[in-house]
Amino acid sequence: MTDPQPDPIDELGPDAEGPPADPADGEVVEGELLAEDLTAPPGEVTVETLVTDLERVSAERDQFLDAYRRTQADFENFKKQSQRRADDELQRRLGGFVERFLPVLDACDAARQHGAGDEVEPIVGALLAALEKEGLSRIDPLGLEFDPSVAEAVVHEPGGGGEHVVSEVLRPGYAYQGRLLRAAMVKVTD
Repeated sequence: MTDPQPDPIDELGPDAEGPPADPADGEVVEGELLAEDLTAPPGEVTVETLVTDLERVSAERDQFLDAYRRTQADFENFKKQSQRRADDELQRRLGGFVERFLPVLDACDAARQHGAGDEVEPIVGALLAALEKEGLSRIDPLGLEFDPSVAEAVVHEPGGGGEHVVSEVLRPGYAYQGRLLRAAMVKVTD
C-alpha cells in the first residue's frame, strides 16, 4: 500500500486560493485580450487590426452612451409630465371641492339681501377669507364692460347705445386659481 499523496491545497491552508490559473488551461485572466475578440486571424495581430478593433469598440461604446442618454432624457421628460398631470389633477379636484361651497355662499348672499346681514356677515366673511387664501376669487363685474368669458348675460336692457355695460350682478361668479368655476349672471345695458 502506498501512502496517499497530500493534496497541495491542504498544504496551503484553509485561506489559500489555490494555485495560480494557467492561461493554457482555457481560463481567462482579467484584462487579457483573446484572439477570437480580434478581427484578424490568430497569430496575425497587427497594429492596424488593433486600431480597427479599438475604433469598433469605441463606436459601440458611443452608441450605447447615446442610447443611455436618450433613455435618461425620456425618463426625465416622463417624470416631469407625470408631475404636471398629478398637479393638474390635484388642482382640478381642489377646484371641485371649492365649487361645492358656492351654494353656501349664494345662500349667504340671499340672506344678506333679505335683511339678515348682521347675523350672517361674520360667517360669510370668515368663509370667504378662508377660501380666498386657498385661491378662490369672486367675480363681480358691476359697472364694467360685459366680458362673456367671465359673465353670462341673462337680461338685456336698452341703454344709450355704445358699449355693453354690466348694470346689475344677479349672481356673482367665482374663479379658483385662475380657472373659472362659475360665470357671473348679469344684467347688461346696451
